[in-house]
Amino acid sequence: MIYGYIRVSTDKQTVENQRYEINHFCQNNVYVVDKWIEETISGAKNLQERKLGKLLKKMRKGDILICSELSRLGRNLLMIMGILNECMNRDIQVWTIKDNYRLGSDINSKVLAFAFGLSAEIERNLISQRTKEALARKKAEGIILGRPKGRKSTATKLTGQEKKIQELLDKKVSYSAIGRILSVHRLTVSTFVKERLNLRA
Repeated sequence: MIYGYIRVSTDKQTVENQRYEINHFCQNNVYVVDKWIEETISGAKNLQERKLGKLLKKMRKGDILICSELSRLGRNLLMIMGILNECMNRDIQVWTIKDNYRLGSDINSKVLAFAFGLSAEIERNLISQRTKEALARKKAEGIILGRPKGRKSTATKLTGQEKKIQELLDKKVSYSAIGRILSVHRLTVSTFVKERLNLRA
């Protein structure tokens, strides 16, 4: 089977670009994706917490995993290498579009995978170092970083739910029940009602 894997880190990113790249590649090479796997999660998350981890467990010898680039598999060298090593040991191929890799169980694939993972890790470390240096420079210049002390974020888990909460309160629904409906603790509901709806909690 051919699996198309798409991962974005945040809700603000779109999966459509990655889907287009994979579809375009398959059309040009007369392949068909049998199953799509999409997830919105950081590549730094434990593999077992991701859909990719579940997918790898059910993939079989001869299956192909296609993604837009190797960095979609993980955010660090060890994770990427671990995934590629597992795939190679089980004769699962990993194809990428932007990088143009066709990684299998041969030695050339292993060398390429290691080189890519190492360079990606070095690049991320350099970016991280540059970011830290820039923040340190701003701090030295007296620029205040982050949220000012004592100022709370205006957004909460229940922001945007005011109307729904008010309707439930009008129906005499308890804070505990509202919490269960909205998947939050009753104290979160109580605080929100008190601070945002100007009602006595």
